[in-house]
Amino acid sequence: MSSFEIIGGKKLTGEITPQGAKNEALQVICACLLTSEKVTIHNIPNIRDVMKLIELLAALGVKVKKTAKASYTFEASEINFEYLRTIDFHEKAGSLRGSIMILGPMLARFGKGFVYIPGGDKIGRRRLDTHFIGLQKLGASFKYHPQEQVFSFTAPELKGSYMLLDEASVTGTANILMAAVMARGTTTIFNAACEPYISQLCFMLVSMGAKILGIGSNLLTITGVEALHGCDHTLLSDMIEVGSFIGLAAMTASEITIKNVNYQQLGLIPDVFKRMGIRIEKRNDDLYIPAQKHYEVETFMDGSIMTISDAPWPGFTPDLISIVLVIATQAKGSVLIHQKMFESRLFFVDKLIDMGAKIILCDPHRATVIGLNRQYQLRGIRMSSPDIRAGVALLIAALSAEGKSIIDNIEQIDRGYEEIDIRLQKLGAEIHRTDG
Repeated sequence: MSSFEIIGGKKLTGEITPQGAKNEALQVICACLLTSEKVTIHNIPNIRDVMKLIELLAALGVKVKKTAKASYTFEASEINFEYLRTIDFHEKAGSLRGSIMILGPMLARFGKGFVYIPGGDKIGRRRLDTHFIGLQKLGASFKYHPQEQVFSFTAPELKGSYMLLDEASVTGTANILMAAVMARGTTTIFNAACEPYISQLCFMLVSMGAKILGIGSNLLTITGVEALHGCDHTLLSDMIEVGSFIGLAAMTASEITIKNVNYQQLGLIPDVFKRMGIRIEKRNDDLYIPAQKHYEVETFMDGSIMTISDAPWPGFTPDLISIVLVIATQAKGSVLIHQKMFESRLFFVDKLIDMGAKIILCDPHRATVIGLNRQYQLRGIRMSSPDIRAGVALLIAALSAEGKSIIDNIEQIDRGYEEIDIRLQKLGAEIHRTDG
């Protein structure tokens, strides 16, 4: 098990470029299974979750070739269905939540598929009902095999259908969408997730020959086609990294320029950080964050305490709630953090309290943060990363803290952030990776 050793309290400076979007990568890589032709994808981040999915597809028979630092070609001309019943597939798929999204393409193209209960972050219940109900409405049937913990699906013919999703699940929408593009007739998905990642998946599918209307909205209309062809696709910059770097600059009172952020796809992210008192300047497609000794949280118009909460897109993404909570610890003023979508994502605050933060954990979904206004610096401690986003939030806290911090279980951070220690070192951070 590896760890990060961090000497905090240092001001950082320079430019940093976000990696390709992790969540988009997981979707569009699975979409390569929809065609036997070659698909080229650029700006793929070299992170654990994405590399594990690429390894999984390669083991399934997809011809994978790395053509440049962040570019790959995928050719799913031959698929080994026997591999789907192996222990190796069980282990690989079971450790990666994104593996669930191979199901829609497999059903669309081959009429059958298997999926194990996927892994991922332990941040609360992350049910699969939306996926399965949507695929059932397209004509798929499934059976659960409890001893193997595997779902087997069959779909001799997928037929278009109207459906109102019970939740705007991003991965659920992606799975249903990828199945529907080759279903007979028209499919209408209402309450579809409309994150930029879903729009990007739609644009990629359209470039492969799919017919999709309503891209960017929560009402998608898909007219099925008989076959799809290859394409060339480039991932967006990762909006979660963009938000993380804004938080990093604020907590360490540093001057940082974040390059190539795809500003139009950031939604509410800049506005939420501005409400926390952080100055942000848009310079072409870059964000410039000036060094700020102090930043003050706004209050609502009636003078009540600021509340920051997450919501499905176009609301504020839940993946940045941990970052906002951390930067609130050194703000002037108080803020209520309301994590609505997952019930276990705030449990990392005990480590921030040990570092000296003033936080009241009201319940699994809400925490009140009383900002220290830099009157008291956080202190370095030893801690463990519970999941990807909390791990980076703790990393940001450690970089701002006085003294030495050690973060264990950094494999969680590596799942979502490419060479984060090396990139932070280039900004002047004192961070080193050690093997336990």
